[in-house]
Amino acid sequence: MQTAITFARTYGILVVTLLLFCLLTLTTDGFLSERNMRNILDQQSGVLIAASFMTMAIIAGNFDISVGAVYVATPLVALLVENATGSIPLALVAGLAAGAVMGGINGFAVTRLKVNSFIATLATSFMFFGAGYLVSDRSIMRPEGEGWRALARTRVFELTTATWIALIVVILAGILLTRTRFGRNVYATGANREAARLAGVNVDRVQMITFVLLAGSAALAGILGSSRAISAQPSDDFSFIFAVLTAVIVGGTSIAGGSGAIWRTVTAVFFLAFLSNGFNLHQIDPIWQRLIEGFVILVAVSIDAASQRRSG
Repeated sequence: MQTAITFARTYGILVVTLLLFCLLTLTTDGFLSERNMRNILDQQSGVLIAASFMTMAIIAGNFDISVGAVYVATPLVALLVENATGSIPLALVAGLAAGAVMGGINGFAVTRLKVNSFIATLATSFMFFGAGYLVSDRSIMRPEGEGWRALARTRVFELTTATWIALIVVILAGILLTRTRFGRNVYATGANREAARLAGVNVDRVQMITFVLLAGSAALAGILGSSRAISAQPSDDFSFIFAVLTAVIVGGTSIAGGSGAIWRTVTAVFFLAFLSNGFNLHQIDPIWQRLIEGFVILVAVSIDAASQRRSG
């Protein structure tokens, strides 16, 4: 029985994703077309980038609600620099640096001020959204040069650069989490902070790094999104963070920390993308889409809670 539960928790998301893929392939015209598959990969690139490092942060025992605000605000900073200098490399550095600073602020609030990560990043999300309004003067920003569009939309072997960047980031994040001492410290910190501290792990440093990496990845995702849209605008939109968190939770990363895997998060991103794509191709009412997606999230959280009770 325990073996079956472990298998379901580890590989369940992969099994249901493959089943959904086969079902849609057999029942939905156009689903398996090359164009549709490329579009799914391109559209999910930003979520894949941020969700990989959100997985790492949650494994370390923290939530970061400010990811959506970082996603919105950092491309505005990048475009401000691009408009002023005409330099895309300088704009990229500015946008990513802004993300790293925002991650540092989150890490400081959690590790030094000892504020609960959910509360701290909820507060900073409003600060970052506000910063976006200030940077943009409350208006839509557009790049001055044509090169900005090429960041995410250039095709290499028929796939967009956004897709290739997402693939590289996911691989690097997976290696960092599973093949390095830092990754082992992330798991140890999330499983039991005090035990990790007694074992010599610098828990505060681990948490700070995960916040900085996550905010940097959200900044990269936001910049690629602005490249795809050829614009960026200030908003108070939390939809991106909901998409990222949904993928991580459905992928089986424990919200209690200490357990999870980036490959499962990536699989969950595609499960949710296939589900949404299938709904759209079948012209399912958006209200029913929300109901079903909410049910999927509830099931995933319930399974995690049941697993925690058994392990406890």
